[in-house]
Amino acid sequence: MSDPETPPADEPSEAAAPAPVPEPAEPETPQIKIDHFAKVDLRTARILEAGPHPDADRLLVLKIDVGEPEPRQLVAGIRADWEPEDLVGRTIVVIANLKPAKLRGVVSQGMMLAVKGTDRVIPLGVDGDVAPGTPVT
Repeated sequence: MSDPETPPADEPSEAAAPAPVPEPAEPETPQIKIDHFAKVDLRTARILEAGPHPDADRLLVLKIDVGEPEPRQLVAGIRADWEPEDLVGRTIVVIANLKPAKLRGVVSQGMMLAVKGTDRVIPLGVDGDVAPGTPVT
């Protein structure tokens, strides 16, 4: 008579070979150290003017106050989601130390941070009265 908990000799035992341990998944986004993040200069900026890019249907050109003597110009890919006049006066968060880049022939002197909402792209901003150029910590 055989023991019901012991498999017959011709069947492999479940305990004979342990299941392989899966390799840890690589993060989708590379991780950075805090000193890399500390190099990013996040600041508040007030949108002074906004208008369509002359050569791109998906871009807006913004004039922003980042607390410097002269306004900066940003190019943002939010034209499908925002009317220019709805952005003027808003306080947003920008990367202030990004190298200037030409986007379809127009220089952008920074980058506006935004999040993709359920129905449109939403610029990251601040509630309350915050002076342009205030560091984001």
